[in-house]
Amino acid sequence: MAELFISGQIESADGFGDNRVSCRWQLQMGGGWRVVQGETEGQTQTDLPSVYEEAFFGHPIDLHLATNTIQGWPRLTLQMWHHDHYSRQDIAGYGTVFLPTTSGSHEVRKSEKWLEHFLMFYMSLFLEDSRNNSLLFEKIYLKVNENP
Repeated sequence: MAELFISGQIESADGFGDNRVSCRWQLQMGGGWRVVQGETEGQTQTDLPSVYEEAFFGHPIDLHLATNTIQGWPRLTLQMWHHDHYSRQDIAGYGTVFLPTTSGSHEVRKSEKWLEHFLMFYMSLFLEDSRNNSLLFEKIYLKVNENP
Protein backbone atom coordinates (compact mmCIF):
# COMPACT_ATOMS: atom_id res chain seq x y z
CA MET A 1 0.00 0.00 0.00
CA ALA A 2 1.38 3.40 -0.99
CA GLU A 3 1.29 6.42 1.31
CA LEU A 4 1.09 10.13 0.53
CA PHE A 5 2.13 12.88 2.94
CA ILE A 6 0.99 16.44 2.19
CA SER A 7 2.31 19.34 4.24
CA GLY A 8 1.40 22.78 2.98
CA GLN A 9 -0.89 25.75 3.32
CA ILE A 10 -3.54 27.86 1.70
CA GLU A 11 -1.29 30.86 1.43
CA SER A 12 -3.33 33.74 -0.02
CA ALA A 13 -5.99 34.84 -2.51
CA ASP A 14 -6.01 37.67 -5.02
CA GLY A 15 -8.69 39.62 -6.88
CA PHE A 16 -11.20 40.39 -4.14
CA GLY A 17 -10.67 44.11 -3.72
CA ASP A 18 -11.14 45.41 -0.19
CA ASN A 19 -13.68 42.78 0.90
CA ARG A 20 -13.53 40.56 3.97
CA VAL A 21 -12.90 37.06 2.62
CA SER A 22 -12.23 33.56 3.87
CA CYS A 23 -11.65 30.22 2.16
CA ARG A 24 -13.45 26.95 2.89
CA TRP A 25 -11.78 23.79 1.64
CA GLN A 26 -12.65 20.12 1.42
CA LEU A 27 -10.60 17.08 0.37
CA GLN A 28 -12.17 14.78 -2.22
CA MET A 29 -10.64 11.47 -3.29
CA GLY A 30 -11.44 8.21 -5.06
CA GLY A 31 -12.59 4.98 -3.46
CA GLY A 32 -9.13 3.42 -3.25
CA TRP A 33 -7.88 6.17 -0.92
CA ARG A 34 -8.24 6.56 2.84
CA VAL A 35 -7.22 9.20 5.36
CA VAL A 36 -4.71 7.91 7.92
CA GLN A 37 -4.33 11.23 9.73
CA GLY A 38 -5.35 14.86 9.25
CA GLU A 39 -8.41 16.98 8.65
CA THR A 40 -10.36 16.59 5.40
CA GLU A 41 -12.07 19.98 5.52
CA GLY A 42 -11.60 23.36 7.10
CA GLN A 43 -11.87 27.12 6.85
CA THR A 44 -9.29 29.89 6.98
CA GLN A 45 -9.61 32.98 9.10
CA THR A 46 -11.21 36.05 7.54
CA ASP A 47 -8.83 38.63 6.09
CA LEU A 48 -9.57 42.23 5.15
CA PRO A 49 -7.02 43.30 2.53
CA SER A 50 -6.76 46.79 1.10
CA VAL A 51 -7.87 47.29 -2.51
CA TYR A 52 -4.64 46.24 -4.24
CA GLU A 53 -3.41 43.60 -1.79
CA GLU A 54 -3.83 39.86 -1.50
CA ALA A 55 -5.86 38.31 1.30
CA PHE A 56 -3.35 36.35 3.39
CA PHE A 57 -4.37 33.16 5.20
CA GLY A 58 -1.36 30.93 5.92
CA HIS A 59 -3.83 28.13 6.72
CA PRO A 60 -1.99 24.80 7.26
CA ILE A 61 -3.01 21.56 5.59
CA ASP A 62 -1.28 18.40 6.87
CA LEU A 63 -2.53 15.07 5.55
CA HIS A 64 -1.39 11.47 5.63
CA LEU A 65 -3.20 9.35 3.04
CA ALA A 66 -2.93 5.71 2.03
CA THR A 67 -3.96 4.10 -1.25
CA ASN A 68 -3.84 0.89 -3.22
CA THR A 69 -4.41 2.67 -6.56
CA ILE A 70 -3.31 5.82 -8.35
CA GLN A 71 -6.85 6.39 -9.66
CA GLY A 72 -9.00 8.97 -7.91
CA TRP A 73 -6.03 11.22 -7.05
CA PRO A 74 -7.03 13.53 -4.15
CA ARG A 75 -8.12 17.09 -4.90
CA LEU A 76 -9.11 20.15 -2.92
CA THR A 77 -12.38 21.93 -3.52
CA LEU A 78 -12.02 25.59 -2.54
CA GLN A 79 -14.79 28.13 -1.92
CA MET A 80 -14.12 31.80 -1.35
CA TRP A 81 -16.65 33.58 0.88
CA HIS A 82 -17.29 37.31 1.22
CA HIS A 83 -18.36 38.61 4.64
CA ASP A 84 -20.28 41.90 4.80
CA HIS A 85 -20.55 44.42 7.65
CA TYR A 86 -23.61 42.59 9.06
CA SER A 87 -21.75 39.22 9.30
CA ARG A 88 -23.67 37.80 6.35
CA GLN A 89 -21.77 35.49 4.03
CA ASP A 90 -22.00 35.20 0.26
CA ILE A 91 -20.01 32.92 -2.03
CA ALA A 92 -17.50 34.91 -4.07
CA GLY A 93 -15.97 32.10 -6.14
CA TYR A 94 -14.87 28.50 -6.21
CA GLY A 95 -12.28 26.21 -7.74
CA THR A 96 -10.86 22.70 -7.63
CA VAL A 97 -7.24 21.58 -7.77
CA PHE A 98 -5.63 18.16 -7.64
CA LEU A 99 -3.16 17.86 -4.78
CA PRO A 100 0.16 18.95 -6.28
CA THR A 101 2.76 16.26 -6.93
CA THR A 102 5.66 18.71 -6.51
CA SER A 103 6.67 21.14 -3.82
CA GLY A 104 6.45 24.89 -4.35
CA SER A 105 3.70 27.44 -4.98
CA HIS A 106 0.64 26.57 -7.07
CA GLU A 107 -2.26 28.72 -8.33
CA VAL A 108 -5.94 27.84 -8.44
CA ARG A 109 -7.97 29.99 -10.82
CA LYS A 110 -11.70 30.53 -10.72
CA SER A 111 -13.91 27.81 -12.13
CA GLU A 112 -15.71 28.99 -15.21
CA LYS A 113 -18.00 26.53 -16.93
CA TRP A 114 -19.21 27.06 -20.48
CA LEU A 115 -22.82 27.74 -19.47
CA GLU A 116 -21.78 30.27 -16.83
CA HIS A 117 -19.53 32.03 -19.36
CA PHE A 118 -22.41 32.14 -21.85
CA LEU A 119 -24.84 33.56 -19.29
CA MET A 120 -22.35 36.16 -18.09
CA PHE A 121 -21.29 37.31 -21.55
CA TYR A 122 -24.54 37.24 -23.51
CA MET A 123 -27.17 37.79 -20.84
CA SER A 124 -25.22 39.97 -18.38
CA LEU A 125 -25.93 37.52 -15.57
CA PHE A 126 -23.10 37.36 -13.05
CA LEU A 127 -23.42 34.19 -11.06
CA GLU A 128 -20.46 34.59 -8.73
CA ASP A 129 -21.13 38.15 -7.60
CA SER A 130 -24.48 39.71 -8.42
CA ARG A 131 -23.87 42.75 -6.18
CA ASN A 132 -21.00 44.24 -8.17
CA ASN A 133 -21.62 42.65 -11.58
CA SER A 134 -18.06 41.40 -11.67
CA LEU A 135 -16.14 38.22 -11.04
CA LEU A 136 -14.23 38.44 -7.79
CA PHE A 137 -12.34 35.17 -7.66
CA GLU A 138 -9.07 35.49 -9.54
CA LYS A 139 -6.49 33.27 -7.82
CA ILE A 140 -5.83 31.28 -4.68
CA TYR A 141 -2.23 30.40 -3.90
CA LEU A 142 -1.35 27.01 -2.43
CA LYS A 143 2.11 26.32 -1.08
CA VAL A 144 3.38 22.77 -0.61
CA ASN A 145 6.33 22.42 1.76
CA GLU A 146 9.44 20.75 0.40
CA ASN A 147 10.31 18.78 3.54
CA PRO A 148 7.25 17.81 5.61
